[in-house]
Amino acid sequence: MISLVSLIILLGVLIFVHEFGHFIMARRFGVGILKFSLGFGPPLFSKRIGETEYLISLIPLGGYVKLLGESPEEELTPEEAERSFLKQTAWKKIGIVAAGPIFNFLLAILIFTVVFIYGLPVLKAKVGSVQPDSAAYKAGLLSGDEILSIDNSLIKQWQDIAERISKSKGYTVLIKIKRRSQIFEVEVKPEPHTGKNIFGETITTYKIGITPANEYFVERLNPFSSLVTAIERTWQISQLTILSVIKIIKGTLSPRTLGGPIMIAQMAGTQLREGITPFILFMAVLSINLGVLNLLPIPVLDGGHLLFYFIELVFRREINIKWREKAQQVGFVLLILLMLFVLWMDVEKLDLQLLKKFEKVINR
Repeated sequence: MISLVSLIILLGVLIFVHEFGHFIMARRFGVGILKFSLGFGPPLFSKRIGETEYLISLIPLGGYVKLLGESPEEELTPEEAERSFLKQTAWKKIGIVAAGPIFNFLLAILIFTVVFIYGLPVLKAKVGSVQPDSAAYKAGLLSGDEILSIDNSLIKQWQDIAERISKSKGYTVLIKIKRRSQIFEVEVKPEPHTGKNIFGETITTYKIGITPANEYFVERLNPFSSLVTAIERTWQISQLTILSVIKIIKGTLSPRTLGGPIMIAQMAGTQLREGITPFILFMAVLSINLGVLNLLPIPVLDGGHLLFYFIELVFRREINIKWREKAQQVGFVLLILLMLFVLWMDVEKLDLQLLKKFEKVINR
């Protein structure tokens, strides 16, 4: 039950923010708005305010904003024609369409900023154990040592250690250590290790053979640092999302890694059980994913519409409506196929999980 509730909250917020971006920009440019719907299909609730009908619909897997004059077939009065979407300049149409994904990025930045100000628990830069015969062991590092700096770069948390060692490319680094009341420096030569990255690719990284002590502190940033870090984090996740899409297209990454509503519900439920902070951080990541995927140049998605309007901007004329309709039909079919595929993957993973649980019960 908690997974279903968390999914509804999660999708409700993300869809509202995305569609509100389209809505507020259309309102800003004076374009008529006929409908604002959260969800698709039959309406569960509707209320008309002015010319706009606000809806909550049955299927909570998306939403839409219906603008005045979106379709060339609409019969409009001269006054309505001036407020219609298709009569706007290419730049205004681009602004209205792009506002949806942009608002998803802004939501992520807002969430990250608030969370960074509130504070997050992070691992201390303190050694928990030293692997035998490792570079750290040979240099004399011991359990309980606190790492203060590497090559004169200040170390604040455990993640800083990994980043500095990785950047060393195997060259000897100078590590400043605090051991009880003593502070001294040692030279350590990182050693290459072969492993897998998040995409399952074999890579070589550099390590010195230490693991962290299970000690944390709450790191809080001031508002300006939080905003800057939030923007950086949003950019990093956006890059990772784009890279994942490219690797799936190239065949480097299996499309079976894609997740649909069932997997999102499970993950959302898990995050919510862990606390409100993990849940809203998960929401921020999904909001970035939604923003990036909506910008893909596929007809039906915002990115496909943007492609048409940028072409219109360059050639100073609209694309033939029949070509655009055919492209949107193809894009719609591709989108449906993709949704069916990820849903099938979800069901397959769910069956596997149920099978494993059944085997555990049988083996008891």
